[in-house]
Amino acid sequence: MNARRLRELAVVFLKLGTIGFGGPAAHVALMEDEVVRRRGWITRDAFLDLVGATNLIPGPNSTELAIHLGRLRAGMPGLLLAGAAFILPAFAIVCGVAWVYVRAGTLPAVITVFRGVTPVMLAIVVQALVKLARTAVRTRLLAAAAILAFTAALARPLDELAILFAAGIGAGLIAWLRARTTAVNGGAALIAPGFLAQAGTALMPAFVSPASLFLVFLKPGALLFGSGYVLLAFLRADLVQRLGWLTDAQLLDAIVVGQITPGPVFTTATFIGYLLGGLTGAVAATAGIFLPAFVFVAISAPVLPMLRRSRLAGAMLDGVNVASLALMAAVTVTLARTTLVSPGAVIIGVASLVLLLRFSISPTLLIAAAAALAWLWY
Repeated sequence: MNARRLRELAVVFLKLGTIGFGGPAAHVALMEDEVVRRRGWITRDAFLDLVGATNLIPGPNSTELAIHLGRLRAGMPGLLLAGAAFILPAFAIVCGVAWVYVRAGTLPAVITVFRGVTPVMLAIVVQALVKLARTAVRTRLLAAAAILAFTAALARPLDELAILFAAGIGAGLIAWLRARTTAVNGGAALIAPGFLAQAGTALMPAFVSPASLFLVFLKPGALLFGSGYVLLAFLRADLVQRLGWLTDAQLLDAIVVGQITPGPVFTTATFIGYLLGGLTGAVAATAGIFLPAFVFVAISAPVLPMLRRSRLAGAMLDGVNVASLALMAAVTVTLARTTLVSPGAVIIGVASLVLLLRFSISPTLLIAAAAALAWLWY
């Protein structure tokens, strides 16, 4: 039974890692379609709890969601396999792009083909938001929390983590629940990797080696909340300003590759590792930035059932869940502004949304069709 489940996990997450254009919000949408609607591995409520949980720990949210789903499906072997399978296709694609970049000194022009898939990914995200919101927004209180979180995310008076905590604490207080919860002291375990990463980079030698690349990327993997643009700030401080290993132009190219190629945005680390140390450097940088995600999920996953059983903690988790959806919605608005910039993109996006909502067309087929059309156009 476990061997069969492991094979299923490998197939599902290798596929999602290959077709997962559009960043974390799109990845969440694809996973919801695959594991909730099509395969029924978990309920939509349980899926929402995992989405909320990944937003409360550092690291790449969609990769952590894949790791959580693997653990639920097949225990610790599933945890390791699902995360690795989701990362591997992006690692291979980014290494190929980096190989061309090292020899040509610029990004390959064909990478612009990936942009043709973005309107479809936007429609997939909207479809997932509609379905998840029907499950998550069960009361007027949660609806109000979602609206406030969405407004705050667009106005940006608070960062993402502050919005999530405010929604969770607010939902718990307003619900007037008096149940007591069991405190779980996992704080030291969660802080330790980040502390060690910070200390390691402080003592970093000026020359590039696989070990130094591992430590440089362990730091954002262990400490980073937020989007790929926050990753840009972390990496610029270490790699451009302090160590001088990259130029600003090279760093921006790396961020573009992470954003446009399928799979986790954190494979920006793979691109930089290849630039600085070839394939060995790519492996070291990728391992450094993704390792904390596996550790954090393994530590935090056993706590989730305890939180859901507690009335007070459950209400707070509901608040975090709707705030997570609000953040996804805000990202979708931003993505729409940069994606729907031509009549063709609008037509593709609207048509994809209609096909998804009205006819339940497979997202995989839509992505493949969009990629083929973009390639022909290019």
